[in-house]
Formats: sequence, C-alpha cells, structure tokens
Amino acid sequence: MGWVGRVAARTASESPLAFFPLAVPGETSTSLSGRWETECNRRFGGGENRLVVAPGSADVQHGVSLARSRLNLANVLDDATNRQIPTFVVGPPPRADVSESALGDLSGAFADVCQRRRVTYVETFEPLRTHEQWLADISAGDGTHPQQAGYGLLAWLVLHNGWHEWLGLPQE
Repeated sequence: MGWVGRVAARTASESPLAFFPLAVPGETSTSLSGRWETECNRRFGGGENRLVVAPGSADVQHGVSLARSRLNLANVLDDATNRQIPTFVVGPPPRADVSESALGDLSGAFADVCQRRRVTYVETFEPLRTHEQWLADISAGDGTHPQQAGYGLLAWLVLHNGWHEWLGLPQE
C-alpha cells in the first residue's frame, strides 16, 4: 500500500479522486524532470489535475550536484505552474545506505526551491532522521524501504502538512 495508498485512503472527497503513483526506484531528479510531463499527459483527463512529486535520494547516490538537483525540481515546478497544474512535493526520507548529511542537504535544497515557488513541501528527512520506529522499520527491511509502520509515518507527515489544504478539502 505504501504511503500513497494510505494517503489516498484517508482523503475523503465529494467527487472521486484518482491516484496514479509513477515511482521509479533509484530515479534521479534529472530522469524525473525528463519524464514527468509525458507520464502525466497519458493520465490527465478533463477536470482538475494535480501533481505530487516525491524525489528520493538517488541524486545523492548518483553524484548529481545539489545545484543540478535544485534546477531539476525547479524545472518541474515551473513547467507545472505554467500548465496551471497545482503541485505538492514530498521530500526524501532518511535511509540507511545514504549519507545523512548529504541527504539532509538535498532535502533542504528541495525545501528551498519549493518555498521560493510557494509550493507545499513536506519535510520527511528531519522528522524521521532519529525516529525510533522509522529506523527500526528501515533496518528490518532492505535498508531502503520501510515496513508498514514506516509507511504510516510518511502518510501521517503528508496528511498533517498541508495535504487537505492543498486539495481544498476539510482536515479530517
């Protein structure tokens, strides 16, 4: 179910909402920037369309510079804004196999890009960096993906950091 399924399950709306997760494991922001529009065009229909972007830690692992990471996210957000697609960004959570300081810097860079564009950014790195349950979940699995409780923590962060306001829905 992941965090997206949990968030979808907790999002009540008068009209049905469709969620299309398009995650690509290990994808850099460069690759995401290059594919997001084509992927969304295939799925967007009439009515209101929205975009949730959740860049992970791959930029750190693949040596993408902080400046390039910032630019990649800025390009996605600017393109979405130009197309009048409201966008919401979920930052990269901590993981055991990535430098904590490098991932913290990446999350901070993404937060800054979003703040400058007035796009909601959910900080996941800092609240989970020392969270006992998150760390236990990460270490119990593959070191990259959390177990059930960890996905619940991610969903909680999303749901309590602007999700309902972004959708124009009452907070549950």
